[in-house]
Amino acid sequence: MSGNYADINVSLDGHVATVEIDRPPHNFFDRYLISQIADAYAECDDDPACRAIVLASNGKSFCAGANFGSGREERSGHEEFSEDGFRNTTGMLYREGVRLFSAKTPVVAAVQGAAIGGGFGLALSADFRVGAPEARFSANFVKLGIHPGFGLTVTLPNLIGKQAANLMFLTGRRIKGEEALSLGLIDQLVPLDEVRGAACALAAEIAENAPLAIGSVRATVRHGLAEQIARATDHELAEQQWLRATEDAEEGIRAVAERRPGNFKGR
Repeated sequence: MSGNYADINVSLDGHVATVEIDRPPHNFFDRYLISQIADAYAECDDDPACRAIVLASNGKSFCAGANFGSGREERSGHEEFSEDGFRNTTGMLYREGVRLFSAKTPVVAAVQGAAIGGGFGLALSADFRVGAPEARFSANFVKLGIHPGFGLTVTLPNLIGKQAANLMFLTGRRIKGEEALSLGLIDQLVPLDEVRGAACALAAEIAENAPLAIGSVRATVRHGLAEQIARATDHELAEQQWLRATEDAEEGIRAVAERRPGNFKGR
């Protein structure tokens, strides 16, 4: 692996690459981070020695979503949460996100902690997920007064079914590791200190098989997914833009930051 990245660490052990997000403790994302992950995936796709990827993170959370507190996008992990931000930056972020779904190498996500909002979407971009009881999954967008994003309106119903996905979307509830396993959000549940190792073991099990066959089967199973995600994120962004201009969205941002229920007015 030759890439030099500001916010991720990339290494290759045998036929398995590890792409580690390095913005602890909560690994908040912006388009720069998603772009770096997409670039690392492209590097893996171009390396014949790499046959599987582990997407992991260094910190308490896997990815706790975008940090909406600064009012502008910064390299430090703050994503602009304003009308201009959605128009000028979130669209670019989603285009980088589509690149994750376009990658050719199988990905196993090691989810040791919270995967919230767009961070949840990032976890679901992987083929498989290994999680701990301490892991938390939430599509908390309605608590912010906005529409789900990062392709979750495609990936979540595909994974756990429309009814269970709708329950998560409309309640914004957090799902713990044990329930995540029963729903199918994660494929393996292991103790916290074994998450990375178990994800690497699963990736190695994939990588020991014939790489051309793996690529062929995966391409068949995921056929059209990147294009579907591109269409979905266009719609998600449009919905987020008009909802961002509402009073409820302003209240939702404050309420989540203050760790209290929102006092929503429907306007």
